[in-house]
Amino acid sequence: MWDDAFPSFLIGLREGLEAGLIVSILVATLVRAEARSRLPQVWTGVLAAIAVAMSFGAVLTFTAASMPQTAQEAFGGILSVIAVAFVTAMVFWMRRSARNLSSELKQKVTGALAMGSGMLILTSFLAVGREGLETALFLWTTAQAAGESAGPLTGAAVGLVLATGLCWGLYRRVLKINLTKFFTATGVVLIVIAAGVLGYGLRDLQEGGVLPGKAAYAVDLAGSIDAGSWYSTLVQGVFNLTPTMTWLQVVAYVAYLAVVMTLFVRGVRATAPKPAPAPARPAAEGSDPKPAARRRPVWVVPAAVVAVPAVIAGLFVALGRPKPAGDQTVAVSASDCGKGFTAPKPGRQTFRMQNTGNQASEVYLVDPSTNAVYGEIEGLAPGTTRDLVATVAGGTYAWRCVPANGKAVTSKPVTVTGGGAAKPVAPVSEQDLTAPLASYKAYVGKGLDTLVGQTRTLQHDIEGGHLDKARTDWLTAHRTYASLGAAYGTFEDFDQKIDGRADGLPGGEHDKDFTGFLRLEYGLWHGQSAKELTGPARQLSTDAAGLRKAFPSQDFDPGDLPLRAHEILENTLQFELTGDTDEGSGTNLATADANLTGTRELLTVLKPLLTHRAPTVLPTVGTDLDRVQKLLDAAHDGGHWTPVEKLPAADRQRLNGATGQLLEDLAPIPDLLEIRKSA
Repeated sequence: MWDDAFPSFLIGLREGLEAGLIVSILVATLVRAEARSRLPQVWTGVLAAIAVAMSFGAVLTFTAASMPQTAQEAFGGILSVIAVAFVTAMVFWMRRSARNLSSELKQKVTGALAMGSGMLILTSFLAVGREGLETALFLWTTAQAAGESAGPLTGAAVGLVLATGLCWGLYRRVLKINLTKFFTATGVVLIVIAAGVLGYGLRDLQEGGVLPGKAAYAVDLAGSIDAGSWYSTLVQGVFNLTPTMTWLQVVAYVAYLAVVMTLFVRGVRATAPKPAPAPARPAAEGSDPKPAARRRPVWVVPAAVVAVPAVIAGLFVALGRPKPAGDQTVAVSASDCGKGFTAPKPGRQTFRMQNTGNQASEVYLVDPSTNAVYGEIEGLAPGTTRDLVATVAGGTYAWRCVPANGKAVTSKPVTVTGGGAAKPVAPVSEQDLTAPLASYKAYVGKGLDTLVGQTRTLQHDIEGGHLDKARTDWLTAHRTYASLGAAYGTFEDFDQKIDGRADGLPGGEHDKDFTGFLRLEYGLWHGQSAKELTGPARQLSTDAAGLRKAFPSQDFDPGDLPLRAHEILENTLQFELTGDTDEGSGTNLATADANLTGTRELLTVLKPLLTHRAPTVLPTVGTDLDRVQKLLDAAHDGGHWTPVEKLPAADRQRLNGATGQLLEDLAPIPDLLEIRKSA
């Protein structure tokens, strides 16, 4: 965790020391001016600055969390670049101002005393607020780069506590620190860290589609550097240098360091401070000519300066968050069908369908006069809720609920005006899926032909004692099988034999019933001999041949095709991207890549049915697929794949987020292409 915490520790220490010095000078000036009664005004300004900084951090966090994945990356990239600009300006400002800071602040305090309490509050607020906002922004960007918040927040907390202790010691004159040297040394380190944050931010902008060149890699050491090693983790955490970097990242990193570090080093010789004019002694508080008015309670202003930023931030977050998935919640049952349904506005709408009855039910959005169907959900279980997405235009709409073993019930119709004429969803029949099913079965048959030959080659490798070659051929054959994902449900017992896991077996990996690819993976990567692996290899070859022979006569339900469009990658996210099925080879991402290939093939055969029913689905999904593909491509070099657990945290977060977005965009396909019963 220290590798992620160090940049935040340094910024917390430095910014905390800056803010603490400012507060110390303000307090000391008031004490020496015999104006102790004005100290609460300083603390009120400080409190306001802290409240604004914390509210700013909350807005950044919650606003980003509510965005789509690509928008999150673009937002994070922009803020990373802004943070670099702020930190760079702060480094140069403190280098110039360290010697004269005290005299400048004393002059401001003297002026504020003469102008009243509000000006003193504003002076302390502005003096501390800048450091607070810089700290919040830089902490947010480093937490984004680390992919988690515990390390950066811990580092920042330690830095701030240490800075507080140092400021107290300086104020009490029990410590002496050469502040010019301190801010110079930390400035050099922060410039190096800021260069890494700049590179990370530009990468986010590339991933978010704001900048080009996200696949133009200048450095790709993923195949030769262990991303999970301590040294790699340290370099990535502190400097944001990753094994894979684009040309834009590298050029920006080098250019920033060359320009900024040169300017900083040239200006290190600070000019001698100008003598500060003696501060004018403020008028005694007792001489204030203004009569004593009714005083507000002392807690009113401090409470207000804390509450107002928090309330504004809360409103910003609440109003900025997207609306719930469903614009309306509609009841589904024999007695309450359509309850809660009101005339929606024209356009794409999401309805939350809640089964309030005691039976599973079909639900349809229909035109009651023509029975045209605009959206449907099949098999909505009692007590459950699902979203139904439909495009609503001008016309009449009603809900039709068809409980299992019950009579269809149609709700009271509503009329929508404007938006043109609505287009009903064309129903899908088994006949419609005949051609796609035939195409996909041909694809699977060809894949099984290839698989039989590859498993036979793997068997011969092991029988001949060529285990290094067997490891390569094992991955080739396993990827072939993994690309047939939409057919797994038809493979019957063969799937468990060929690609079953050891989970649930009494003997685990050593159980006699543990067979197939994962059994061989365990043995090949855990030092088992060719003799020990010959039996499992022969069994795998036999099972692959048996599946190829049985497949043409196996029952392949046409309705399975639309379902598998979502389920293949759902399993990928659950098993492959968590490393749950890794038996030692570290090739889960290779399997995920094969699953992606299988999904593309499935969408290809379904394209004729999807294009006119939902013309935006395939282009959106295509963009998602390309994005996941590029992330997977970045995780391997030739035949070497980075194990899931050794992916940099930021890369793993991107991959999971991109896959989640892809699943979300694939989700409507089963409903769009569901074989519809009579409504």
